[in-house]
Amino acid sequence: MIQQTSSLSVMRKKPIDDIEEDVKHGGLFKSLGLWQLTAIGVGGIIGVGIFSLAGLVAHGDANNPAVGPAVLISFLVAGLASAAAALSYAEFAGMIPRAGSAYTYGYVALGEIIGWFIGWDLLLEYIAIVAVVAIGISGYFDTFLSGIGIHMPTWMTSTAEEGKGGIINLPAILVCLLVTWILSRGTKAFGRFELVAVAIKVILILFIIGLGIFYINAENFNPFMPSGFGPVLAGAATVFFAVFGYDAMSTAAEEAKDGKKHMPKAIVLSLVIAMLLYVAATLVLTGMQNYKDINPTAGFASAFQGVGLPVIATIISVFAVLSILTVMLTFLLGVTRVWFSMSRDGLLPRWFAGTDKHGTPQRVTWIAGIASALLAGVFPIKAVADLTNIGILAAFVVVCFAVIVFRYKKPDAPRTFRLPFMPLVPAFGVLASAFLMAQLHWETWLRFGVWLVAGLVIYFGYGRKHSLMNPHSPRHLGKARIS
Repeated sequence: MIQQTSSLSVMRKKPIDDIEEDVKHGGLFKSLGLWQLTAIGVGGIIGVGIFSLAGLVAHGDANNPAVGPAVLISFLVAGLASAAAALSYAEFAGMIPRAGSAYTYGYVALGEIIGWFIGWDLLLEYIAIVAVVAIGISGYFDTFLSGIGIHMPTWMTSTAEEGKGGIINLPAILVCLLVTWILSRGTKAFGRFELVAVAIKVILILFIIGLGIFYINAENFNPFMPSGFGPVLAGAATVFFAVFGYDAMSTAAEEAKDGKKHMPKAIVLSLVIAMLLYVAATLVLTGMQNYKDINPTAGFASAFQGVGLPVIATIISVFAVLSILTVMLTFLLGVTRVWFSMSRDGLLPRWFAGTDKHGTPQRVTWIAGIASALLAGVFPIKAVADLTNIGILAAFVVVCFAVIVFRYKKPDAPRTFRLPFMPLVPAFGVLASAFLMAQLHWETWLRFGVWLVAGLVIYFGYGRKHSLMNPHSPRHLGKARIS
């Protein structure tokens, strides 16, 4: 009777020993070293945040007041909240080098229903992130073509919701399908591409900062905070999209050559590198051009055009497309690994956990890629960005809380990294993430709620019964009949 109650419990926790067995039997190929992992993290963090969202928040739109040069503060606030979560991820990644990231951490520390919620949440959020970045790339691609005298029809470069007479964002759809194909070639090939592309990206940003310094006009910093401090905090909730990425990188822990040692280092390194570049880049952007004149979708390209350097603007547009691709690759990798992990645990059909000769879960890779293409093709960037942020912030709340619980419940578990000032740092992460969630629009909360309710239906209709933690699941019973 006790066993029956346990088998039906939604709070059952996955033992770490079971996770190690999963990795040994049916795990993914180990092909990523420290610098490849760091490149994936930097590739996921730096991209549309610098090239699109910084300009969008500084300029403002119909629903959000202009933040102006104070967008720098928005990035710092978001970065501080993200740092607390990053240290929490680092501690878990050093203990549990398994595909799944926040889903796995929640499952181990807080129970199956919490793990399910976060996993289900991340499926939507990571797909939406890929879509957001694709929309950002589309904006830079359109700017590049305009710079050489080619003007694409409005109907194929913007969505109906943007009010520009558009129907569908075709370039965004095509780029989603391109990165899906790249990821489908295997993790080893992806890791090499990511390392080269991130190196190009960092060089590009350093070039932008170095050249842009000479065109800063101090008058553009006045007023520094044109709409007050409230919009700056709201802006932090939007640009939060730009200061995570290490969480998606942590989903590749199972494919790291030495996950317990390298994952914590890669998480911290990637966030530190990204924040240094963000601070410098936002100062240059808002110093080169008055916030009112910044192009919300292609900020740096418009800034260099504004100071009479159209050739530089064209170069930026070309390389921005390449560098932002790394963000899409990182998060598409993330969604496929979370999906794979949930399917391997029995919470979703085992069919999704199938891999090919490269050790790549091809089925979920293409399903997620096509879903992101559809999302990018019909929704505007602001709506999709806010949707991604609420989900990631929810994951951060869970991970920060889970690391506190697990530290006190399992104090002797082997840890290659221990976050400092326990429990103050993760507690700050919980509060900061919850505060940023509160800044988001009610429509974002509504969409998020609908997705979670749909997840509940699937969990109680399928996941709880088929979970490998349920000894009466069909998969367990099938093994019993065979034996």
